[in-house]
Amino acid sequence: MKESVYIETSIISYLCSRPSRDLIIAAKQEATREWWENIRNKNDIYISSLVVDEASQGDRCLAIKRKELIAGVPLLPQTENCAKLAYELLNAHAFPEKAVADAHHVAIASVYQVNFLLS
Repeated sequence: MKESVYIETSIISYLCSRPSRDLIIAAKQEATREWWENIRNKNDIYISSLVVDEASQGDRCLAIKRKELIAGVPLLPQTENCAKLAYELLNAHAFPEKAVADAHHVAIASVYQVNFLLS
């Protein structure tokens, strides 16, 4: 049986970004590319409209590439339960105030009982 994986926007960004000269970022880019090419299809992957919105921002050409990569990936709807859980995570200081989107990604993956969240 396939595992379910929620793909957070940084995964899509690593796939589309120009190669970094920073060794740590370059390693993350390479690991992401290897996962995408060799392991992605062995899993059921999901995103949310939040990922679509974030992927659409920034450099126009890269945004187009990011949106092409996620075209056809099933969306997990952001429900009231997702919003409540995100609020609870933020209220409990599980995430810093600036990480509202991250709390929502975790909440969505949790509500839908996704096996893995990749970020």
